[in-house]
Amino acid sequence: MFDAKKLLDQFLGSQVPGAGGSVRDRAGQLGDLAKNNPLATGAIAAVLLGTSTGRQLGGSALKLGGLAAIAGLGYQAYKNWQAGNQPQPVDTSTAATSEPQLLPAPEGTGFHVDDAANSADFAVILVRAMIAAARADGHIDDAEREAILGKVRLAGLGADAEAFLQGELSNPVDLDTIINAAKSESQRVELYTASRIAIEPDGRAERGYLDLLAGRLGLADALVDHIEATVASAKVA
Repeated sequence: MFDAKKLLDQFLGSQVPGAGGSVRDRAGQLGDLAKNNPLATGAIAAVLLGTSTGRQLGGSALKLGGLAAIAGLGYQAYKNWQAGNQPQPVDTSTAATSEPQLLPAPEGTGFHVDDAANSADFAVILVRAMIAAARADGHIDDAEREAILGKVRLAGLGADAEAFLQGELSNPVDLDTIINAAKSESQRVELYTASRIAIEPDGRAERGYLDLLAGRLGLADALVDHIEATVASAKVA
């Protein structure tokens, strides 16, 4: 079985040569990046997740990378919601350059990467959730699927990871299984956070998918607002 936590690092990792510029720019350089740095090619996320909006994690969230970034952003939103704070509006054009330093969630909160809630099995669920969100607008056609898998091969993620991604891209989205895998509140928060990282709710399909997901997960509206604001503060064009 492939290492899902490492795959999340590939999606959201930090050590990307030339990480500046738009997602579209980085995607154009993906072949060379994959050859030169196959274990830290976070630019794969731009292709795997189809982020045509060109908005990705930046700043300290990008440096943290992978599962730690998802859990850290989820924990920050959850903590602010519990404290009764109001979500702060974000200027997304400069968000990641002015955001507070994102730190890993404390142990024992359910959000720390070594907490039982963040097992290898749940990391697989988070990968599946991000791909499902990226497919919300139905934009991944056969040609794009083959382009994605070709770049995964270049990145050297391994046959198991390639087979897993092939299945996730080819088969119908199994949202019931994804949602039912989130047993704790921290897992439900992380599941929505990962999905929100994967896409921008600029269109009806994306917004509708995120609203459906929040409802199915039973997340309070105010908590969802905090996750939205927290993820937006970590993204940059």
